[in-house]
Amino acid sequence: MTTHIKTLVDSTTGLKFTESPRWYNGKLWFIDIHDKRIKTVDLSGSVETALELPFIPNGFGLTPEGIILVGDAFQRQIYRRAGAVLQQMADISDLTQFCLSDGIVDAQGRLYVGDIGYNFLDPAAKPVETCVIVLVCPDGRASVVADKLFFPNGIVITPDGRTLIVGETLGHRLTAFDIQEDGSLSNRRVWAQLPTSVGPDGICLDAEGAVWCANPEGEDSVVRVREGGEITDQIKVDTHAYAVMLGGPERRHLFICASGSHDPAEIQRNPSASFQVVEVDVPGAGIP
Repeated sequence: MTTHIKTLVDSTTGLKFTESPRWYNGKLWFIDIHDKRIKTVDLSGSVETALELPFIPNGFGLTPEGIILVGDAFQRQIYRRAGAVLQQMADISDLTQFCLSDGIVDAQGRLYVGDIGYNFLDPAAKPVETCVIVLVCPDGRASVVADKLFFPNGIVITPDGRTLIVGETLGHRLTAFDIQEDGSLSNRRVWAQLPTSVGPDGICLDAEGAVWCANPEGEDSVVRVREGGEITDQIKVDTHAYAVMLGGPERRHLFICASGSHDPAEIQRNPSASFQVVEVDVPGAGIP
């Protein structure tokens, strides 16, 4: 694999902290959490705002029709953009704790979204084993479909729509579930137990069934993992990697959300967000 890394775009374009990248309709869509916007960037590095938000977002995805679903991270409410209007779709504050984490929208337009089991505004606070994944259906019905997760973060769905894989950041593992017809999850299993040096954040899937994991706290910024735990590739960026996405014309461009810090105060003082890009051999697959 070629590991030549280039910077597609950086904080000079107004980026604060990028997360949840998704390749859709020839562009990379993402949330800029601390700029409270959903943005796009193309392969020429042109950044545009798709939607300004009145809240700090997390849990973002696009339906097959291109409808934006996004969560208010701290109020833990899910919104849908209908035309030019942002409409509340579901309130999941009674199902989740503290703050929303990553989300993903499946081929049926259903949103899977996790919550964060520790208070990152107070690092001394003890993490709790209460993290869940919530399923939000297009009609707004919501239910917990997985629990007792150690900070569920990035989520992918296999091309056949039958398996969901989630990165448990504090569990240092990738965990898989079977997806039932109604969207519920079953047959929980460890897909890959990772070394303690890898705490998976955002993830994406390739056509060989391997998972690329952003690893913000590790020496290897990004790793590629096969089912069972074999690490086949490592990539190092100059700062920290928080999310990844395989996109581009052939889905061989690995986009890496990078930043020198995830501390909100530091980001406001000195934003260092960038998108790094590496061309890889195996193209992306599945959702996102």
